[in-house]
Amino acid sequence: MSWEIVMGLEVHAELLTKTKIFCGCRASFGGEPNTHVCPVCSGMPGALPKLNRAVVDCALRLGLALGCDITRHCKFDRKNYFYPDLPKAYQVSQLYAPICRNGKLGDIRLYQIHMEEDAGKLLHTAHGTRMDFNRCGVPLLEIVTQPDFRSTEQVLAYLEQLRETLVYLDICDGKMQEGSLRCDVNLSVRRPGEDFGTRTETKNLNSFKAIGRAIAYEAQRQIALLESGQTVTQETRRWDDNKEQSYSMRSKENAQDYRYFPEPDLLPMHIDEAWLARVQASLPELAAAKRARLAQEFGLSEYGAKLLTEHKELAGLFEDIARQSGQPKEAANLIIGEIMRLMNSTNTLPEDVRLDAGKAALLIALVVDSSISRAAFKQTVGAMFTHGVDPQAYIDENGLRMVNDNSAVEQAVAKALAENPNAVADYNAGLEKAFGFLMGQVMRQLGRAGNPEVVRKVLVAQLTIAEKPA
Repeated sequence: MSWEIVMGLEVHAELLTKTKIFCGCRASFGGEPNTHVCPVCSGMPGALPKLNRAVVDCALRLGLALGCDITRHCKFDRKNYFYPDLPKAYQVSQLYAPICRNGKLGDIRLYQIHMEEDAGKLLHTAHGTRMDFNRCGVPLLEIVTQPDFRSTEQVLAYLEQLRETLVYLDICDGKMQEGSLRCDVNLSVRRPGEDFGTRTETKNLNSFKAIGRAIAYEAQRQIALLESGQTVTQETRRWDDNKEQSYSMRSKENAQDYRYFPEPDLLPMHIDEAWLARVQASLPELAAAKRARLAQEFGLSEYGAKLLTEHKELAGLFEDIARQSGQPKEAANLIIGEIMRLMNSTNTLPEDVRLDAGKAALLIALVVDSSISRAAFKQTVGAMFTHGVDPQAYIDENGLRMVNDNSAVEQAVAKALAENPNAVADYNAGLEKAFGFLMGQVMRQLGRAGNPEVVRKVLVAQLTIAEKPA
């Protein structure tokens, strides 16, 4: 009899606020260790927190976008535990009155969304473990789902959609490699129709590939235990992506183990109608809506619209180029074909693409009116992407404009025919390959800057004259 996997997710999203949740320290990624730290976020005695209102706005944006019930009177709680990366020995979080409840993303039901502060980071070296508290107090939203997942594919599709939503809402950059989006997987297995089994929580998952491998590993581990007559222990496990296996960290705690109690240093919040209305009015167009609009407005295929909207920055760049050039299909091909290829070959992130929409529109106009060839277009795009060149100047400096002057083309054709009488004879004898050879000879004469359509017409005309009897 088969086994069924049952999963719920806890996703931690670091917010794009300038400062931390309870102090004025910078919340940006990086920096020398322990330089974004003050008495509040380092847990010094007597230091009092002050709530960053921007964090609440971010939580409301996500909650409203996902159709959650907003808790009008919400508050913070202390979650007590001892761990080296938490200098206060407690974390300020929300248990009893989280800011958002319920809601859905696709077919997945949400349990709650709550605000909390991040912990520090342990740096393991050959000489021991050191602690960097820069991340302490960075604002997080924890998005907790119901146990609605039954496959790895469901999990990854949900995470892609959630990441996309967070990025389009401008509340999280979604960079898993920097830890700004992290996922914990709660997983159990059961025979179909049975009650839920004992679950484990797998942590330290910082890429979609790692998540997929961790799910497969943990499901097989639990199935092997149960099929051998053993039991699954409720515990927290840490994933080691290099070894592609997990190991036990600690027994899985329940809420009572954390000795939650209301945070005494922060007042409860009242979220009124005016606040909600202001946040609602500020919500941007999300990816799904943008995808449908771009497909309808610019005549894009469903696949093309999906590719363009996977990255918010590229979707915006496409729209600017399409409007300025009046050539939406050329703009889509530029982004999907050339820009994405260059991004992959140079490991460039979408937010780091520096391409002027006006100059890109000008370049499209040049290739559409046959002022430059497709090869020259591709070459110029590469120079614009890599070095930020001006397309007009680059094309002129490198002699990339196509020769459309009929007299110049006629001279080149006449010379090619005179120098290759055998090819002319072969063409007159019906050998089509000879025409391609002659085309190549003419283009070589023109430095490959000839307009192929003009060259073709002139070549056909002169060959026709040449084959007529005197």
